[in-house]
Amino acid sequence: MISKRSVSIRGHATSISVEDRFWERLRIIATERGLSLAALIAEIDAGRKPGTNLSSAIRLFILDDALSRLG
Repeated sequence: MISKRSVSIRGHATSISVEDRFWERLRIIATERGLSLAALIAEIDAGRKPGTNLSSAIRLFILDDALSRLG
């Protein structure tokens, strides 16, 4: 199920729509890195390519993380 969540990134409120499993994995990654969820999302936001929406950037970040764990 896709859920819409509101977060504050560097003082700016935004909403993110991602599937629940992506959101759960994002929380786990943030915890593993010793970051708040908002801090991790801010990092993803800062590194995303122009024209990529934040929800897509989060999914791609999680995919990259999962693939890096395989190799």
